[in-house]
Amino acid sequence: MLDPNPFELLRDLAGGYLLPRCLHVVADLGVADALGDTPLTAAELAPLVNADRDSLHRVMRLLAGHGVFEMRNDCFGHTAASRLLCSDHPQSMRAFARMMGLGFNWATLGKLDHTVRTGRPAGDEVMPGGIWAWIEGRPEESAIFNGAMAGKAHGQVAGVLRSYDFSRFGVIGDIGGGRGHLLRGVLDAVPAARGLLFDLPHVIDEAATLASSRATLVPGDFFKDALPVCDAYLAMEVIHDWADPEALAILQAIRRAAPVDATLLLIEVIVPDEPGPDWAKTLDVLMLVLLGGRQRTVEEYRSLLDRADFSLARTIDTGAGISILEARPV
Repeated sequence: MLDPNPFELLRDLAGGYLLPRCLHVVADLGVADALGDTPLTAAELAPLVNADRDSLHRVMRLLAGHGVFEMRNDCFGHTAASRLLCSDHPQSMRAFARMMGLGFNWATLGKLDHTVRTGRPAGDEVMPGGIWAWIEGRPEESAIFNGAMAGKAHGQVAGVLRSYDFSRFGVIGDIGGGRGHLLRGVLDAVPAARGLLFDLPHVIDEAATLASSRATLVPGDFFKDALPVCDAYLAMEVIHDWADPEALAILQAIRRAAPVDATLLLIEVIVPDEPGPDWAKTLDVLMLVLLGGRQRTVEEYRSLLDRADFSLARTIDTGAGISILEARPV
């Protein structure tokens, strides 16, 4: 493959934010839902989504040039990518695209220079009190965010369940497990197991429907409260929210609770050692600017685990864009 023309590379990168913004807007408008199976012109689509016909045509033309929608003459039809923007698609990405376009993301990324200069997350400047409190206080944004996380988790959880045998565990704790998408999947797959969902009190309230004779909801703060005793501990995309001191404190809290024969499963997007584009590197900068967190390489996770008195046994690529790091107490 020929190296890209340097001028074109920098030109496209400098103006590249326009492309994702177009995606956010058509996802927010519900264009994919309105399109259906029959190609339509922008003039036909515009009244269905309350948009201006010329503006919609030009935005969709740009997206079609990148494989989101297909443009033939003046008509737009679906592609495999645009179908993922449909609300009823089993692997729908609509909520995720809408979430990435929420104002707090754009405002925070607009202050990336603050983070690069100071090392502190710009999210603290945009959202005093932190992102979780900001989202919790805004019902519409919270619904979009929760929908995005649920949709993303759907594919990831399926990959985790395909890649790991949970049947040897009697009690499985999901630490910082949100609304219990992962724990619900694991308990469905292992009927003999019992589960514990540990998260902040307001999150546990939102996960109330998970509670059953096999699933116990435990409110608490892993920086302050003792964690439950379990055979296995799951932490899915929890550690990446935090810088090393806080990440280490979470792992140490799990270690204090963990029996000597317990297993810890960190489920995270791993930064590859190889150069080149990778979603993990994009996500890493997003975690940096929003939360001060970070995506890590396998060796960086190994180092954190060692400091928390865990030994990394193996890393499993689930094939769903996320990996399982299996560790044991030492």
